[in-house]
Amino acid sequence: MLTPPRTVVRRDGGLYALERALQRRGFRHVAGADEAGRGACAGPLVAAAVVLPEGRRGEIDGLADSKLLTPASRERIHDEVVARALAYAVVVIPAEEVDARGLHVCNLAAMRRALASLTTRPEYVLTDGFGVDGLDVPGLAVWKGDRVAACVAAASVLAKVTRDRIMVELDANFPGYGFAEHKGYITAEHTAALREHGPCVEHRFSYVNVAAISGREGRPPRSRRPAPDGRHEPMARSAAAGGTVGVALDEQPRPPAPVGEDVVMEGGER
Repeated sequence: MLTPPRTVVRRDGGLYALERALQRRGFRHVAGADEAGRGACAGPLVAAAVVLPEGRRGEIDGLADSKLLTPASRERIHDEVVARALAYAVVVIPAEEVDARGLHVCNLAAMRRALASLTTRPEYVLTDGFGVDGLDVPGLAVWKGDRVAACVAAASVLAKVTRDRIMVELDANFPGYGFAEHKGYITAEHTAALREHGPCVEHRFSYVNVAAISGREGRPPRSRRPAPDGRHEPMARSAAAGGTVGVALDEQPRPPAPVGEDVVMEGGER
């Protein structure tokens, strides 16, 4: 019995090489999934899934990892992905659900829901960084997938633009935190606002920096969140916030990747 030849994807093959290789092996509809907001301590977690068409129609000028793009480029590419994609889906997980279920559980569930919502059923799934179980099609977790596979990069742009738009809206409802600028990530300005005003209902109280500032360090009950009508009410908090900022209590801290405009947002340096 003959063994089918291996599919080799060259490192220098470009952003579309992996999808094209899979399509040559019979997987016509390749879906990519990615998320935005995992490292933020305020606002929702957003996941997206995209199936790009085969051939030239699926090639989008300037498509790249959303963190490497300017806001204007992301908006343009977002609109092109929406116009060209065979199918796309976006799932928004509010901060309250992240607190109740845990970050990693919500992350997997959001990508699973986005993939299940695609109107074109994928025949193969590519995800960024780690695999998603519970799918009825083969898949591959790709390290830095948003820089390796076009469909994953497209999903990263949809997730990032959707979340950024939400954070701008939240900035109008919760002034004083600067959500429109830092999008809920741990910047010096956000930390100062947290210490001055205390957390609002859009913060993730399962994150150690929010828990410490609100006086809930030491694994506080996830269900103990402020009522929506008390979003600006001062809350008792400890004088000094200990621990690693921007990390969910159930997760190990990971150093941020120093790339793109989100460097400062993720805690790195330009």
